[in-house]
Formats: sequence, structure tokens, C-alpha cells
Amino acid sequence: MDSAAADFAAVWLTLKLATVVTILLLIIGTPIAWWLARTGSALKSVVGAVVALPLVLPPTVLGFYLLIAMGPQGPVGQLTQWLGLGLLPFTFPGLVVASVFYSLPFVVQPIQNAFEAIGERPLEVAATLRAGPWDTFWSVAVPLARPGFITGAILGFAHTVGEFGIVLMIGGSIPGKTRVVSVQIYDHVEALEYAQAHWLAGGMVLFSFLVLLGLYIFNPPRRKSE
Repeated sequence: MDSAAADFAAVWLTLKLATVVTILLLIIGTPIAWWLARTGSALKSVVGAVVALPLVLPPTVLGFYLLIAMGPQGPVGQLTQWLGLGLLPFTFPGLVVASVFYSLPFVVQPIQNAFEAIGERPLEVAATLRAGPWDTFWSVAVPLARPGFITGAILGFAHTVGEFGIVLMIGGSIPGKTRVVSVQIYDHVEALEYAQAHWLAGGMVLFSFLVLLGLYIFNPPRRKSE
């Protein structure tokens, strides 16, 4: 595989990974964010800290423990082998699992903040109109929290695209299977192929700028009331 083809394959794999991970994060993160926004449980702080752990934990540390858990002697690895799925490390599904864990707070926290910003009044009004909890959630809470969903989806997608340490730990650098853009840039630099690294790195800079621009366009900062 020549350099251009390898670069294209890495870009395509990265976009595929980020899309799958973002969809899964919205599915998994929404109920977590709703529970964190609404619960009065003493476990709220514990769950919130676990969700936010990837924000402060070095990605190599998280990747190492996920690698152990998904390895042949780990609980996840033993389960996947028992189910006939094989081992997840150094596969695309393994990258998906690791990326979901690593990008979880970037989706959960914006949605949680949006749910909390709704307040009690709209939910109480829905209850007086005899709307059930399910109807209230989908007809009132989700539409009002739309900015949080947009922010969470954009941040989750962008963060997955920019991952390096954890995807290198879990996926390695298998061309066409686990070699994403960040790893491809690293491989170019190691091989002293700076021209190719410039193209990919410049694309990442442009992508990051467009992500931030999109956040400001779709969810502009609110001015403080005087």
C-alpha cells in the first residue's frame, strides 16, 4: 500500500470510528446524563466522577487497563471468547469500545448540563397535562436540551477523531484495520516523512478549527444579563 492510499485508509477508518462511537455515545450517554441531572442519590457524585475520569486520567493508563480487561485472561476477554467473538484488542470493535470509554464525558456532560438547565417548571407543566414520564422525556426534555445534544455529538466526534494514546494501546498500527489518522501521523514522523505528516496534521488543525466554529455557530455563548 503506497503512502497516499495508506493516508486515505487512515482517514476513512477514523471517520468510520468517530461516527460509530458518536452514535453509541448518544445512546449510552443520554440516560446517564438524564439520571445525573435528575437524581438525588448519594451515588451521583461517584457516578459523575467515574464518567469524568477520562478527563484527568492519562489515555495510556486507561488503555492499559482496558487492554488487560479485554485480553485473554481479563473478564471481558473471557466473556467475548465464550461468546465466540474472539478477543477485542487490535480489532476495530476494540477501538470502538476503548473510544466509547475515553470520549464518554465529552458527550454526557453537555447533555447533563442541558437537562439541568431546563428546570422543573416545564416538566411540571407536562405532568399537569397528564403526560407520562416517557412522553415528558421525549416531548419536553429532549427538545429543550437540543443544544446539549448538538454540543455533545460534535465534541464526541471530534475527540474520537483526535485520539492517539488509547487507540495505539488497544489497536496498535494495523493498516486498514486499526491505524487511524493520529497513528498514521506518528508513523510518518517516525519514518521522517514530514511532507506526508504535514498534510495530515494540517488537515487535523483545519478540522479542529471547523469543530470549534461549528460549536459557536450552532450553540453560541449566552451573554450574561446585566
